[in-house]
Amino acid sequence: MAALSFTHNHQSSDNRRGGSHNHRHGPIVEEIEGLIKVFNDGCVERPPIVPTVSATVHPSAKVTAFDIKLSNDTWARVYIPDAAAFSPSVTLPLLVYFHGGGFCVGSAAWSCYHDFLTDLAVKARCVIVSVNYRLAPEHRLPAAYDDGINVVSWLMKQGSNGGYSWVNKCDLSNVFLAGDSAGANVAYQVALKITNTSNLKGVILIHPFFGGEARTFSEKQQHSKSSALTLSASDTYWRLALPRGVSRDHPWCNPPISSSARLPTTMVFMAEFDILKDRNMEMCKMMRSHGKRVEGIIHGGVGHAFHILDKSSVSRDRIHDMMCRLRNFIHP
Repeated sequence: MAALSFTHNHQSSDNRRGGSHNHRHGPIVEEIEGLIKVFNDGCVERPPIVPTVSATVHPSAKVTAFDIKLSNDTWARVYIPDAAAFSPSVTLPLLVYFHGGGFCVGSAAWSCYHDFLTDLAVKARCVIVSVNYRLAPEHRLPAAYDDGINVVSWLMKQGSNGGYSWVNKCDLSNVFLAGDSAGANVAYQVALKITNTSNLKGVILIHPFFGGEARTFSEKQQHSKSSALTLSASDTYWRLALPRGVSRDHPWCNPPISSSARLPTTMVFMAEFDILKDRNMEMCKMMRSHGKRVEGIIHGGVGHAFHILDKSSVSRDRIHDMMCRLRNFIHP
């Protein structure tokens, strides 16, 4: 697996199987309005609802960002704070981040992630590798998990082999996995596979996307005006992402809490108006009952993925709090 500088064709990646002649693909069999359409012939259309941007950052951001190609299927966007980029002796903790989107949409090049992670790299004083993994339904789970494991393994190999110059800016003895929504699910599953290394110091789950056949109270409530994720969309994402024929009680959707015994210290962010709140709260409770160190934070007045989707003054205050907590978690 080689790392090369490259220019990614983000638009073709998000819509490579779509097209303007949708009538040729037969009826729509699955749809989340504005985000994804799956046609009877298997073709997939993802409208560009969120702009994709290059790795360019304004000089005032105090961050160097660039894309690396890891394989034919995966690439990543790297963010290095200037404090490390221009100081040969400085190394910073490494945060590997997985974007959200129900496993079916989203990109490391989405402007909302680019902006959030540019800020986070500086405020949390860490190098960030934002992974662009394969999407369902073209690549159902465990494809995203496999991509995440491969990226983390590749990073560790670069450290032991001398690697690329930018990797030398990372303190590879101080690694964190993070993600939001489906990306938090990916971070969780990847952490379970790599906890045999002492280099993994913590896992950060922002509004983690889990489910189950039995509904929680918050899932039955609808905060459509305050949260980006509805129960209908959640169910559709799971139908498209899980292996065909399995239910939402599959362990990738509804993991047995006993599996969390293999996790390092974990931080879980939750949102008051998120349909996942109760499930996330129960997850924290059960992990603590198994002796795990878990820090759970509930942000009031906001919904699912507010840190990338909500520009209100309330959200800005909560984002500031989130970043402060992330910095303190990474630099205890």
